[in-house]
Amino acid sequence: GMTTPDGYLKRIRELCTRHGILLIFDEVITGFGRVGNAFASQRFDVQPDMITAAKGITNGCVPMGVVIASDDVHEAFVQGPDNAIDLFHGYTYSGHPLACAAAIATLDTYAEENLFDKAIELGDYWQEGIHSLKGLPNVIDIRNYGLIGAIELAPRPGAPGTRAYDAFTRAFHEGNLLTRVTGDVIALSPPLILEKSHIDRIFQTLADTLRATA
Repeated sequence: GMTTPDGYLKRIRELCTRHGILLIFDEVITGFGRVGNAFASQRFDVQPDMITAAKGITNGCVPMGVVIASDDVHEAFVQGPDNAIDLFHGYTYSGHPLACAAAIATLDTYAEENLFDKAIELGDYWQEGIHSLKGLPNVIDIRNYGLIGAIELAPRPGAPGTRAYDAFTRAFHEGNLLTRVTGDVIALSPPLILEKSHIDRIFQTLADTLRATA
């Protein structure tokens, strides 16, 4: 992942509008409170034409995907004859009642426990924690926004991706910490119920892991 300069996404919005290009935000990771709003597009004050979302709508416990479209995009699909299907996008498990029940319960919990505020309340503490890893062996870059973080490691010569993978497995087996990796980047997106003590444990475990991973 990467962070963007201030105003970058608004400029992209302007260019897409000017040239008639649809702007689509993938908010599978950033959606549902991860950056302090329901969606990152709200945090950046940019309205895309479409938003894709998934895991966060059901707390990841039942598979469900979501596409949110603007009125203009919606209207483009409902101009056909009355006997035609407006959006031929149905599948065997579309609108599954179990997934819908999980989504409703999850959205209720977000509201009842004010979980979207977590990224605002803990954002500075999270940032301090992740940047405490600066200077540890093989760490070449650290990026964060809201309750999202990425630690980029220097690749091993001739074996890219193996260093981060080894750190991933060591953190899991020796530190009881589950992260994810993409290439040589350790990616973090913790649950919204975390507290400061959890943040301390996450980054202490990662510090120990990075020191032990050659």
